[in-house]
Amino acid sequence: MERLKNKVAIITGAAGGMGKAEAILFAKEGARVLATDIQEEKLRSWVTKTASEVLLIDCIKQDVTNAEEWDKVINTVILQYGRIDILVNNAGIFPGFTSCEQTTKELWDKILAINLTGPFLGCKACIPYMRKYGGGSIINVASIAGLVGGNGVAYTVSKGGLRLLTKDLAVTLAKDNIRVNTICPCGVLTPMTEALLSNPEMKETIKNMSPQGSCCRCCGDCQGCFVPCIR
Repeated sequence: MERLKNKVAIITGAAGGMGKAEAILFAKEGARVLATDIQEEKLRSWVTKTASEVLLIDCIKQDVTNAEEWDKVINTVILQYGRIDILVNNAGIFPGFTSCEQTTKELWDKILAINLTGPFLGCKACIPYMRKYGGGSIINVASIAGLVGGNGVAYTVSKGGLRLLTKDLAVTLAKDNIRVNTICPCGVLTPMTEALLSNPEMKETIKNMSPQGSCCRCCGDCQGCFVPCIR
């Protein structure tokens, strides 16, 4: 349908899972995509294969917690494509359901740096260019954990903070024709989360997170919701 024809998108955390699915879907809809991830070899492996499908996807290694690397990503996009229309802050980590007592200061800092500071730096870097070119769309991938507690203290805080970062930017950037939205998926089967399925109790907990007992297919190219996969 080419709903994103001639749009330029940056998608972080795209070495696999949801980020990879998002990048492929955007490209199939006509967008020119720069996929980024700290796992460069894994990222380049699948991006290279898309060349035969004539999808406009390029990639670059990026640590989203590093402001200088965000500058490098922005410079690459502007040099190659001349504009930025879409930013998908997808990169994130989930270390498990760690309680406050189990969470070390180092783990707290790491989770917030990737899940919250990374998106903040991405927005900060992209906003001036979106404003310059007449608008854009920022999509922050949060989690159901940003709506309810009990999903690990640092992870829950990071995703709740991401929701409020989105709300603040949505209000302040509306006048610039920049839309800012959060997606809060439930359990999605990706390489990052599949290890959870080895625990029967955790499997049941995740299954019960979906009242309808079916996949929401929120990204249109779903990697598979936990619910149908674990029945």
